[in-house]
Amino acid sequence: MTDRSIPFGAPAVSFDGGDLDCGGGLLLLIRRHIDPLAPGQLLEIFSTESSVEEDLPAWCRLTGNGLVTMTHEGHRLRFVVSKGKSVARAAQDAEPLGAVAAISTSASPAAPPRTTTDATPRGRQHAPITQAIASVVIPSSLPSPATVAPVAPLSVGGIGSWPRPRWLLRALHERLEGRQSEQEFAAAADDAARLAIAAQQRAGADIITDGEQRRDNYASFVGARLDNCQLIPITDLLPYVDDPEQFQRELRALDVPAAEIRHPAVFGPLGRSRPLALHEFEFARAVAPDATLKVTLPGPYLLTRTMWMECISDRAYARREDLAADIVRVLREELHFLLAAGVSIVQLDEPVLSEVVYGAVGAGGRTFMCGALGARRPVDEELAFARDLLGAVVERLPRERLALHVCRGNWTPDESVALSGDYRPLLPVLGAVAVGTLFLELCTPRAGELEVLAALPGDLRVGVGVINQKEQRVESAEEVLARAERAIALLGPERVLLNPDCGFATFADNPIVTAELAEQKLAVIARAAEVLRARYRL
Repeated sequence: MTDRSIPFGAPAVSFDGGDLDCGGGLLLLIRRHIDPLAPGQLLEIFSTESSVEEDLPAWCRLTGNGLVTMTHEGHRLRFVVSKGKSVARAAQDAEPLGAVAAISTSASPAAPPRTTTDATPRGRQHAPITQAIASVVIPSSLPSPATVAPVAPLSVGGIGSWPRPRWLLRALHERLEGRQSEQEFAAAADDAARLAIAAQQRAGADIITDGEQRRDNYASFVGARLDNCQLIPITDLLPYVDDPEQFQRELRALDVPAAEIRHPAVFGPLGRSRPLALHEFEFARAVAPDATLKVTLPGPYLLTRTMWMECISDRAYARREDLAADIVRVLREELHFLLAAGVSIVQLDEPVLSEVVYGAVGAGGRTFMCGALGARRPVDEELAFARDLLGAVVERLPRERLALHVCRGNWTPDESVALSGDYRPLLPVLGAVAVGTLFLELCTPRAGELEVLAALPGDLRVGVGVINQKEQRVESAEEVLARAERAIALLGPERVLLNPDCGFATFADNPIVTAELAEQKLAVIARAAEVLRARYRL
């Protein structure tokens, strides 16, 4: 822990990076040491790797940290880096970014030796995921699902996230940077979860979540819960992409607060030595013991696309299929415990499916809703991979208690930067996955025609998006009723649930609306549902 008594003119922490280059793990070590520091405090770094002389200054400029000094001391380089801009002196200008693009693509020092250089080049058909997961060992001691009451037709609920109070956001950042203990953060998160649950109950929701209050965002939070995974700012990954300056421009155009969003970096075999979300459910149940509770988890394809970065993860895993097999294992373990504990619905989030079919590849076409920086393969191949992963995660589990959520991006209220396109190309995947409910974005015109869903299997329920969470107004009950009636006419009332298009605060630092507006929007859906239940005698 940092000694707060250390003056800002002297390094608060010092470490020796040895001969690691920036891509070989030095940046991950720097992040671990600099996070707990207060803004303006100094980190001293020693290195014997010559490439760091060019690459570390560029990293400082990209991440907004200050390079205070860089000197040669015998055979070693000595750097002093300020967290943020230096109090003592302005950061020196960094070297041209061309040096950054040449950083070697290897992993952290904790990673096991790499066994292959490129087992699956882009464009080559991947080995079926069934081959990779055939060796996955699911412990026989995992608990069996408990019996719970079924979710009634026309039930109302949010998708998952709820706007966090400002004091929780401060606590979240302090926890992520190691300046607050897990116990201190849990106390703050407990209070915020109570507020989120109470707001949903006041609104009249039938299905309640804890609002994802403990998470920095809907997906990457698992990086702080899994073994051998580290959450690092998106800006730390800029040196690994082909064109860092172009990537920065794309993030700004997409209205992404890149400096505040963290990305999971895998540096060893993934393990689940503690729950991903079970603790969230247990607290929510204690607060609302009689409620129908839903828990959200990032889906296996989303996590694989997010975590597989050749520059970091390929020393822990030879292929992304091997990484995916471990992701399947940890998600299945979590599902068993959640269902055994009495969760009514576990929702797997897979918005990146829309990116597969509608996201352009290449400069200017990056879609950020999932943080998937890794390359993708041809559309048919990616969809088959996603289908197989989802199938492996939910196999032999009660489908009526499993759900899948798909949308087109929810990091900003600006509709113009999100994807557009109907569900038609995704129907083969949506219809094949053994879940009981699809929670779908359907209110926004970007989602295309509702009628496309007529091709889904007749026993599949649809959580219909009847309000657009991005609109900064409260829709009228008449608007919501009209949208719900269209879905009922197509699917039948027994197959319809009602919800917003997506969460109200997918990324903690980028809520789409205020908590007050979120409650009002959810209340409108609940009032419309009362009318519909009476109309259809449900």
